[in-house]
Amino acid sequence: MPPHTLPPGGRGLPLPTAATHLARSVFLSFLCLLAVLLPPASSCPPSCLCSSDMVVDCRGRGLTSLPPLHLLPPGSRSFLLTNNRLSSLGASAFANLSSLEELDLSNNYLDNLPAGLFRDMSNLTTLNLHNNSLTVMDRDLFQGLGAIQRLDMSLNGLSSIPLGLMDELQSLRWLSLAGNRLNALERAAFEPLANLQYLELGNNPWECDCNLRDFKHWMEWLLYRGGKVDAVECTLPKDLRGRDIRSVPVEMFNYCLQLEDENGGGEGSRSGQKGIPPCSRNAFNPSGTTPVTDNTADDSPSNTGGAEAPSECVRARYRPVSVRRAIGTVVIAGVVCGIVCIMMVAAAAYGCIYASLMAKYQRELKKRQPLMGDGEADGEDREEKQISSVA
Repeated sequence: MPPHTLPPGGRGLPLPTAATHLARSVFLSFLCLLAVLLPPASSCPPSCLCSSDMVVDCRGRGLTSLPPLHLLPPGSRSFLLTNNRLSSLGASAFANLSSLEELDLSNNYLDNLPAGLFRDMSNLTTLNLHNNSLTVMDRDLFQGLGAIQRLDMSLNGLSSIPLGLMDELQSLRWLSLAGNRLNALERAAFEPLANLQYLELGNNPWECDCNLRDFKHWMEWLLYRGGKVDAVECTLPKDLRGRDIRSVPVEMFNYCLQLEDENGGGEGSRSGQKGIPPCSRNAFNPSGTTPVTDNTADDSPSNTGGAEAPSECVRARYRPVSVRRAIGTVVIAGVVCGIVCIMMVAAAAYGCIYASLMAKYQRELKKRQPLMGDGEADGEDREEKQISSVA
């Protein structure tokens, strides 16, 4: 059959020519080039908005569970979950989100957070847990948050801060615990916060008694090195109600030392180990024949005199003195020394003036003595003349 002819008894399509094949090849090549050059479309969880500045906004969506996190754009920096209905989170809810720098969980119904929840978020700098229903916190909750700088736990139902909760938060600079049910805090729980600059503690039912004494000293140290603390108003006892604990003289807590001595140290009972005596310097060697050093970093037999420390004792924590008391002592001592110096200078001046006046008086007295002698001689001559005339 000759080319470009129709088959007999019907109609057919023309056969493709070389130009058609060439056009198809060029079109397919263009599509492949576009697929290589154009970036793939970024995914975004449903009910959320993903912006070009790596912010995933899921605020006010009525979410009762987290959106599919595998749909988050790679390299996301902010994850906003404010004003939702989240009540619980799984232990691996935020796994593999190391790029996040900000996580906002405020205004939800979270009542319990599992330990290690933020373990994989090593670059997180801001964590907002404001206005939830948190009442207790696991001591390992903030494990892995070594870069965090701002932490908001205000408006919850926290009644205590467990020891060790903030041991890894050395970079923290801003902390809010306002609006909780805190009545006392342990100083040891806040000592790891070496870079803290601002602390919010308002609107808590503080009991200004012996349980808050050590934390008061820590607050004074924070203020001494340039930090800021908002008002910490006492609710108990009644005679201190409404007063800021920072304005309460430290001498009002002197009775705490007496109570601790009467209760056998107080350190063991405060740590939940009642009835256990504190470790003394001779705890390693009861006979007292071998001196014991204070270096507790190495518990080798060479440092302990061949014996080990008994486990039935509690090491007493160092009790630092009040910074405000130290400054007040220096000021009072300076004022007293100044007054004494002024009195000594005044006494020396008075002595010099008195000595000069006495010297002047003696000189004048010596000048008058010869004149007084001549007057007495003339009086005797006159008496002799009178006697002779009478005779």
